[in-house]
Amino acid sequence: MNTTTASPKRALILVDVQNEYVTGNLPIEFPPLDVSLPNIARAISAAQDAKIPLVVVQQMAPSNAPIFAEGSSGWELHPIVTTFQPDLLVQKKLPSALAGTALAEWLRARQIDTLVVAGYMSQNCNESTILHAAHAGWAVEYLHDAAGAVSYRNDMGLLTARAMHEASCIVLQSRFAAVMSTSEWIELIGSGEAASRDSLYASYLRASAAKAE
Repeated sequence: MNTTTASPKRALILVDVQNEYVTGNLPIEFPPLDVSLPNIARAISAAQDAKIPLVVVQQMAPSNAPIFAEGSSGWELHPIVTTFQPDLLVQKKLPSALAGTALAEWLRARQIDTLVVAGYMSQNCNESTILHAAHAGWAVEYLHDAAGAVSYRNDMGLLTARAMHEASCIVLQSRFAAVMSTSEWIELIGSGEAASRDSLYASYLRASAAKAE
């Protein structure tokens, strides 16, 4: 992968890796869990080896909520993120891990300049956290195969989990994050360099050229 500036100071942000998305009422569909969960584990191991701080984020909801009800099995963190001691546990009530929490202050105090996002869901808490971080001045790296989506149907129509995840990743790559696989990220942190950034206009020009072919 092409790179730009060197030596970013990263933190791995593990968003809502909770049972609700695995054995609960909101099971992840794409990428399938047998892809995303092992890649989350790989990212954790690589971060530990590289001395990258680990932040675990947990979605909170009232005890009578249909999903993420505090104290329920679905609300509990998945075993993948309970086998180690995180540098910070963030409990949130809104989609962005930076909204209404102490995460931003914690990151600034440690001079973290790059947030590495993995977890669930692609189009909701991951995307909200990434947009929030980008607007607040952080660089973001997003591990697309250590994340996942579900399908939606509402008054605007139906979107499958695969279409949802892929569309979200394309939009994020165009401006807000460097989107990559877990394997690419592990190689990148070994290099000590920062990920290259794309742009909205470059993404548009490529699409226009493809349509003209």
